[in-house]
Amino acid sequence: MRRAPVADTPAQDPWAQLRATTRARIGLGQAGDALPLREVLGFQMAHALARDAVHAPLDAAGPEAALRPHPVLHARSAAPDRSTYLRRPDLGRRLHPKSLSTLPNGPFDIAFVLADGLSANAVERHAAPVFRACLARLPGWRIAPAVIATQARVALGDEIGERLGARLAVMLIGERPGLSVPDSLGIYLTHAPRVGRRDSERNCISNIHTAGGLDPELAAAKLVWLMREALARKLTGTGLKDDADPAALASTAGLPPPT
Repeated sequence: MRRAPVADTPAQDPWAQLRATTRARIGLGQAGDALPLREVLGFQMAHALARDAVHAPLDAAGPEAALRPHPVLHARSAAPDRSTYLRRPDLGRRLHPKSLSTLPNGPFDIAFVLADGLSANAVERHAAPVFRACLARLPGWRIAPAVIATQARVALGDEIGERLGARLAVMLIGERPGLSVPDSLGIYLTHAPRVGRRDSERNCISNIHTAGGLDPELAAAKLVWLMREALARKLTGTGLKDDADPAALASTAGLPPPT
């Protein structure tokens, strides 16, 4: 499709209204046979932020302080460093042998894992607010010490949950950065976690961030609803649909109803 010409004012730009509804790069304009310089520079900046997010190490001190007074443990995967983690996803799915002995055995109703994944920034900024919002909605639940995991893939939560003896495992993990949001958090919920669980046996809540994404309070409300349904039905994944009333969830999260 031919790129739209750059308009002198918003009133002359037929793409302005569409651009206001999405973070996607549409109607970028043109300068001769190329993109305008501002769009080229903007793309390069977004690409640099995404690359930095993938390689940035997790500063666990911030999330740990935000989780207190809830007890916090630390674990790492079998991937020894970031380079290996990116090249060997299988190692990111299993615990390092030294981490096995640090995890107490429950029983617990729920185990929360905060994992760097592919965006440590997402965990540092959004995981603790989701965790605290969940705790406020779970009085009386047996909640395991929170585990901060590094060089972690989603499936690492299964082994951690199994070692902790938890009925449910919740993985709060940095999602793969895009060219619009480098700090998006994802949540993966697994019933009866154990090594070897398939992706189809998990429920996912994604795109949690404060730049137009899912609000952390609303994400927590969705997660707690799914957790209660998971224990009642004894399953997660494709058999557990998110049938919660959006308006009711927004109300419990203290947010205006969706439009």
